[in-house]
Amino acid sequence: MKKRIFSLLLAAAFSISLLTGCSGESDTSDKNAADNISKTGSEEPEEKELTEVTLNEVAHSIFYAPMYVAIEEGYFEEEGIALDLVCGFGADKTMTAVISGEAEIGFMGSEASIYTYNEGAEDYVVNFAQLTQRAGNFLVAREEMDDFKWEDLKGHLVLGGRKGGMPEMVFEFILKQNGIDPETDLEINQNIDFGSTAAAFSEGQGEFTVEFEPGATTLESEGKGYVVASLGEDSGYVPYTAFSARKSYIEENPDIIQGFTNALQKGMNYVQNHTPEEIAEIIEPQFPETDLDTITTIVKRYYEQDTWKADLIFEESSFDLLQDILESAGELSERAPYSDLVTTEFAEKAAE
Repeated sequence: MKKRIFSLLLAAAFSISLLTGCSGESDTSDKNAADNISKTGSEEPEEKELTEVTLNEVAHSIFYAPMYVAIEEGYFEEEGIALDLVCGFGADKTMTAVISGEAEIGFMGSEASIYTYNEGAEDYVVNFAQLTQRAGNFLVAREEMDDFKWEDLKGHLVLGGRKGGMPEMVFEFILKQNGIDPETDLEINQNIDFGSTAAAFSEGQGEFTVEFEPGATTLESEGKGYVVASLGEDSGYVPYTAFSARKSYIEENPDIIQGFTNALQKGMNYVQNHTPEEIAEIIEPQFPETDLDTITTIVKRYYEQDTWKADLIFEESSFDLLQDILESAGELSERAPYSDLVTTEFAEKAAE
């Protein structure tokens, strides 16, 4: 099923526009304007030529905090990049934007690069920087369960994710690792749209639900659910999201890719060296509809489960685990070579 979807996307990539803005163009020039005033006393800021780069992100989520730190702190501008951030609302749409050239860089689950590679794409997409190393979703129950065990799900109805999507595949992978058959030991509802499961759960559907943030925290704050397990902790170090670009773009624009990666590494460094409260305050402008206390709670939850790597290096062991999960879910026709789909050159240099 997944292969057919990506075949259609590749065929249509150059004729369909699927980009929708997430937060508009990133612009932190105002906060840095004072630094650009010439020493001669002129009030005219010095013009710095920036290279425009469109980044298409799979979703706009606090889960990706280090990237938003890099945006809000002006790290991309420091590296000579004027970043235009748009949202694809799905890995299929983000991949289409990258392949068609509507976006220079994509940010999505790296399984998408495997699917397109296996479809025989000539100018395939290469992952050059990994952001998250844990799954970002949580299991929410209707009641508090201090001693929750995965076997407690047997015989119950769980609101899950769509078939073939990373959230659902990671969930089923964990079940199998704990000796639970997703087909026979419980019932998983996969018919509810992503982003609507929390609302369905609050209205009485299901006995458990698998939620990203802010869904999990919202259910807790309303007293309608309780987080009982972290899929990120129980699935291991999974390369859940990574930055990628077409092979030809990377080869033709190594300086841009390096500058982009350098900016991201600065964001990673900030997250590693600051508290959840400080991180939340920095990224607050990215989430105007969410209050600071909620942002802080979510950042702290991700912070404590070691969500973000200290560097951006996409290691082979993580790539192998990803393909194990895809195979377990029946979504992988053939394993793809790490050497073709991942380059660590830029991340290693940025980490120096």
